[in-house]
Amino acid sequence: MKLIKQLIAVSMLAVSAIAVAAPAPAPANEAPDALVKRISNDVLETAKSDKDIQAGNINKVTALVDAKILPYVDFQRMTALAAGRYWRDATPEQKTALSNEFRQLLIHTYSGALSQVRNETVEFKPLRADPADTEVEVKSVVNVQRGEPVQLSYRLAKGPSGWKIFDINVLGAWLVETYRGTFATAISKGGIDGLIKQLADRNKELANKPLKAPTK
Repeated sequence: MKLIKQLIAVSMLAVSAIAVAAPAPAPANEAPDALVKRISNDVLETAKSDKDIQAGNINKVTALVDAKILPYVDFQRMTALAAGRYWRDATPEQKTALSNEFRQLLIHTYSGALSQVRNETVEFKPLRADPADTEVEVKSVVNVQRGEPVQLSYRLAKGPSGWKIFDINVLGAWLVETYRGTFATAISKGGIDGLIKQLADRNKELANKPLKAPTK
């Protein structure tokens, strides 16, 4: 089940794989559920068809995830929510460093799961939202090869450039809430700088750990 969570998380964090490579950017008025559906399906197809990704090539996987996340994920808001009340006390430099390290941690943590993508499919539920809403939740179900379908939801907010994801829910657990306790513990011991160092050290450790190719 841990692998399934990682798989789904990285698939959805890498939500802009094809959209960024396409000649025209996604329209700013594209509906949030249409945006997530189009791009997440493209990512799954890319992972399924790329032999290097399936072989666990960490450079190829990391490059895909790192290059394609930014346009559709609001990492600063995600980091602010995970840091909670401590975010208000952070300097602009600390906020930037913390956001960067958190983003890199998510990339490292979930990049290995991309090599495991095979025959997963995603079904999206009808969006229940008012056209004037600026924050919505998009719900979906991921059908996996073995086991029960996995419930997956996204929280998105609308800004000047369109919709961006700022939280993901897998099997009832929101990503931001999962990290909030860890962040609070680290900050209580060493402040914001202590948390930044902890994330940076973890990122260095993960960067030196090769991905394992999936077993046949």
